[in-house]
Amino acid sequence: MSPDNGKRAYRKQLLLASLLVTAGLVMSGLSLIGIRAQNSQQMAQATPPTQSSPPENQNKPAESKPGGERPTTPPPEPARPDTQPQTQGAPPVLPPAPAEKIAPPIKEK
Repeated sequence: MSPDNGKRAYRKQLLLASLLVTAGLVMSGLSLIGIRAQNSQQMAQATPPTQSSPPENQNKPAESKPGGERPTTPPPEPARPDTQPQTQGAPPVLPPAPAEKIAPPIKEK
């Protein structure tokens, strides 16, 4: 490749890169203009505004009376432990250690 062809290719690549950078800057500028043109008074509100007093037509819960009876359907049962141990769960990953790998029991003093 002769030096003229190298310079010409370099100039084309440089022109293309500058055009891409310019296009990106123009798009960013247009986006910023569009954002500023929108009404900036819009606000997002996560919860409704609080009311100073509750509305008058709101239903109040019934008051409890002393000596009242609790409805129990079905009647409660006393807690008791399970007679069968739980066998659910994953099986052991490793097999039991061979006998020669197990240490002798510790003698008490």
